[in-house]
Amino acid sequence: MTEATGIDAKMPPAKPSDEADQNQLKMAKEEGAKYLASLDYMAEKVADTGGKMRAGDYIVAFAQERAEGMFHRKDGKLEWIEAPSDMNCHMEIAVLDAADHRFIPYLDIDCTLSLEGQEIVRFKPEFLWHPGLYHYGRDLKLPGDGVYDLSVKIAPPTFPRHDEKNGKRYADPVEVTFEKIRIETGHE
Repeated sequence: MTEATGIDAKMPPAKPSDEADQNQLKMAKEEGAKYLASLDYMAEKVADTGGKMRAGDYIVAFAQERAEGMFHRKDGKLEWIEAPSDMNCHMEIAVLDAADHRFIPYLDIDCTLSLEGQEIVRFKPEFLWHPGLYHYGRDLKLPGDGVYDLSVKIAPPTFPRHDEKNGKRYADPVEVTFEKIRIETGHE
């Protein structure tokens, strides 16, 4: 299991290869810079609380808001569905490549929220499309406002990786814990 470290810990820079030339690598970093700026805006300005941490080849981030409705596909059509009345927390998880800060899709993520050392809820966040920021997330039922610990475990992804020079990454499971996060429950 890879330990969490500071966000600014350096990754070796990507090198031009037969899969990605210098211009493609530059564009990937530019895309990642925009994604990171959107993430920082969501976690620091929009969400009730948020944070991020480096773990191996990843940057793992969270943002917490009140439970919220979403469009779901139902009978072949999109239908707006309000958050169930017993749900009172929306937890968002974003996972970025530590080298270029782009969003990483198709991950198997397990999360646990604990309160005063007692596990309250385990959940698997699902991919969520958002007009400002791709992320994983889920509405949850919590006992109420409080100071929680959030554990995020990410299994090594099963998708193939291009590029013999730059593709050997995301090989190890990682776990991060965000301690003492203030959660305010409710509905939007």
